[in-house]
Amino acid sequence: MAIQDDTMKIIAVSNHKGGCGKTTTAVNLAAALAERGNSVLLLDMDSQGHATLGVGVNPYELQRSLYDLLVREQTGWEEVILRTRYPHLDLVPSNVLLSGAEGEIMGWPERESVLRRRLERLAGGYAYCLIDCSPSLSLLTINALAAGTELLIPIQTQYYAVEGLKQLLETVQIIRERFNPDLKILGLLLTFVESRTKLSHDIEQQMRNYFGELVFDTVIRKTVRLAEAPSMGEPIQVYAPDCTGAEDYRQLAEEIEYGKAKIRTAQADLVNI
Repeated sequence: MAIQDDTMKIIAVSNHKGGCGKTTTAVNLAAALAERGNSVLLLDMDSQGHATLGVGVNPYELQRSLYDLLVREQTGWEEVILRTRYPHLDLVPSNVLLSGAEGEIMGWPERESVLRRRLERLAGGYAYCLIDCSPSLSLLTINALAAGTELLIPIQTQYYAVEGLKQLLETVQIIRERFNPDLKILGLLLTFVESRTKLSHDIEQQMRNYFGELVFDTVIRKTVRLAEAPSMGEPIQVYAPDCTGAEDYRQLAEEIEYGKAKIRTAQADLVNI
């Protein structure tokens, strides 16, 4: 069954700048949406396999992975989707093999749309598909953006974060023009926010003043629990369900699910930031 925009939201979680909480956001937002009863597919598109580890799956023990789905057209979704131990949350895992996928599809026609074509074969049953992208502008990242209906951009509250954001927004424009005119920016998510420090507060205000409605109302506050959870192979909602990190991602899920995060349409003017 072909994917329809009104039946499954495909949210690419991406930022070229590392250390912004990208995988943390993909894993914990997926878990928060699933916790609310939504059927969610978490797709790990990073060869480091961190999102795979984040839900308790060992990337070194996989029989099949996203690599097989991308490079072997005969591979079916039922061969790569894993049921996690968390209700409503499934996983398409990855490991180091994925790093070789880019070289194998490089010579293919329409190589930027391999993932989109695969998603068109995915049977229904998911309200959301969250794609954890690699922290680089690779062919795999382009595939994720070409397949996505929406883009969520985690951005750390620091002055240097804007440069990486500029590059990503320029990439979004190119993706729209060439591969996916329907890609929308779901929002900018401020991460590692320290409300008690003046620096963090000032940067947050500057971001909101500059980008306006592109910035989510929800922010992800800095907490050691979010850093600890991946080592236990658990989303924050399971590892520390009462901590501020769990609360923040639940609030973000609610903001997305109930449309409080409006689909942003004013991003064309942001390319020249």
